[in-house]
Amino acid sequence: MKKYKYEIFTVKIEEAIQRGQLQAGDVLPSVRAIKAAYQLSTSSVQSGYDYLVFKGLVTSIPRSGYVVATALEERNQIQTPDLPTIPRDAIFTQKMMQTSSRLEHSEQSSLHMAAPATTFIPHALVLKTMQKVIRDKSTALLHYYPNTGSEELQSLIVKRAALHGAQLQSDELIVTDGALQALYIGLAAVTSPQDIIAVESPCVFSVLEVIANLRLRALEIPVRPKEGLDVAYLKKMCLQHPVKALVLTPNFHNPTGILLRDEKKEELYQLAVRHQMAILENDIYGDLYFQGERPINIKNFDTRGLVLTFSSYSKTVAPGLRLGWLAAGKYFAQAERLKFTLGRSVSPINQEVMIKLLQLPSYDKHLRIFRKNLERQAVQLVRQFNAAFPSPYPQALTTQAPEGGYSIWGQLPATTDKDAFYDHCKALGISLTPGETFSFTTAYESNFRAVYAQRITPADLALIKALGDQLKITMYR
Repeated sequence: MKKYKYEIFTVKIEEAIQRGQLQAGDVLPSVRAIKAAYQLSTSSVQSGYDYLVFKGLVTSIPRSGYVVATALEERNQIQTPDLPTIPRDAIFTQKMMQTSSRLEHSEQSSLHMAAPATTFIPHALVLKTMQKVIRDKSTALLHYYPNTGSEELQSLIVKRAALHGAQLQSDELIVTDGALQALYIGLAAVTSPQDIIAVESPCVFSVLEVIANLRLRALEIPVRPKEGLDVAYLKKMCLQHPVKALVLTPNFHNPTGILLRDEKKEELYQLAVRHQMAILENDIYGDLYFQGERPINIKNFDTRGLVLTFSSYSKTVAPGLRLGWLAAGKYFAQAERLKFTLGRSVSPINQEVMIKLLQLPSYDKHLRIFRKNLERQAVQLVRQFNAAFPSPYPQALTTQAPEGGYSIWGQLPATTDKDAFYDHCKALGISLTPGETFSFTTAYESNFRAVYAQRITPADLALIKALGDQLKITMYR
């Protein structure tokens, strides 16, 4: 994989911090010193330090330089609110209308759309593959495919999952019209109306809509900064309530971008075994990691069929390629019947296109390039928000850098006039997803989500600066 020039010095600083050789508050070499020592350009050194700030390892001191960040930068942490311990009926009509109305006028917003930018979609590869499929398969594409999907596609999904240790079985797989349908099928297969389920909080509104439509009662389990889902809190809730299922995104949670550690994944699985609780594991962002190796799944620990893992190719290839899958475990029979009632066959041409793409080395090359672009834009976006909302105005964003996925989670000061904030956003043409749409409660009214999967331009960055300037005028006049 292509490396950035600045990694020649950032890797050494990271290692020194991890080994304890550099302590919180230690002054780091100046840009000029790094430039001379490593024969780098000023912009490369600046980009390297920006990356270390993005990761929360380093703090920029205006007109003074850079120092090692204080432990976890606690003063700038997103505050996790208290959540109800009584299951909530999923009455979501008002918030669903708010979300839908915002979507209608925000579909072109680079900070709102959780879909790959046009420039990041591998158009030539997809269209060339599609043309070949049409030539090769011809009229066969006009007929129904098996209810659970192409056996060849299922085999490829199993093989790719095995690369990161997940032992999927072809006979538990169901090909679906995207990840949301997979979730609907999986959750409907393991619950009945009025059952209690646990769901990560904050949680993307489309998942909350599925819960509402299935008439389930939801216990929201907080996602903590740095650590992810609060497993201890979930354990307590499982002792107080008959929790039938847990819905979560352990790999690069939407909206926070947090990666749940392997030991927590295993702990969740053991909890599921103890309480016979199904786990609905959303892995749509699993391939979009920034550093190291692809993270494993909770499914890797599953020996009893309690974990229903699902994913799709809409986030990694193209949003219009409506194709997902569900590994239903011991709930396959129920899931298969539900899939049939929702539509007998998923688009044959989409299935055949993904079969061809998964067989090509070009697909993995695309993923590598896409991951680098996402990471670069995440760094840009965090840097610009931090610059636009400087001290004494509290940081608008957590210092936790997303480790993959599409989004960052911001938090405004409690004293901020939220209506005025979104009015400023609208006037400037900035669409951020309001935090209130990520919960059945009012816990996240001070939060917002910003997406970096669309192409971020200098104009977008200038608008963020203008937003910060406007807010400072509003708050300090």
